[in-house]
Amino acid sequence: MGRVRDKYAETTRQTLIDTGRRLFTERDFSTLSAEEIVREAGLTRGALYHHFDGKKGLFEAVFVEHEAEASRRIGVAVDGGSDILDAVDRGISEFLSVCSEPAYLRIVLQQGPIALGWARWREIDQGYLGDVVVSSVQALIGDGIIAPYPPELLVSVYYGALTELSMTIADSEDRDRARVDAMEIIRKMIGGLIVQPDQSEN
Repeated sequence: MGRVRDKYAETTRQTLIDTGRRLFTERDFSTLSAEEIVREAGLTRGALYHHFDGKKGLFEAVFVEHEAEASRRIGVAVDGGSDILDAVDRGISEFLSVCSEPAYLRIVLQQGPIALGWARWREIDQGYLGDVVVSSVQALIGDGIIAPYPPELLVSVYYGALTELSMTIADSEDRDRARVDAMEIIRKMIGGLIVQPDQSEN
């Protein structure tokens, strides 16, 4: 009996998440009511509050799923690099591609800061994507590829730039063009810190 109950609970939870993913992509968080969500899911308001403590809790669960999937995809892209610079380039390119996708764009970039508040948005985002930036910067410094500025400052520069670029892409009328330009800007930022051979030794 316990297994049946657990399976039903998990099915109910997943139904709410799937419904939330669709509705939060289609509608603004502020205009979507809890009643509409449970009606679309074919469930009760009690089920929503039992599993997520309401609309905001469901939104955060959907938000976290998107961030986790983005982190996984970026990790796969980084692992496919032929060297550290190529790996970083692949990771940034995948991140910017994710930012252009409708569901991530709507839920994470456009609605996330409003629904969760900036502090909570940043906390979750850094938890999933910040570590990728930290490890990339550490690897670039460790291999002597970029100038050894304090890592925490470099992480702030790149994380901040990627965050703001992603927001700008989300608001752009031509997101494909914005993504291409953003990639070029980040490449130039990294290129500007690459350690050049000492010409005096030639």
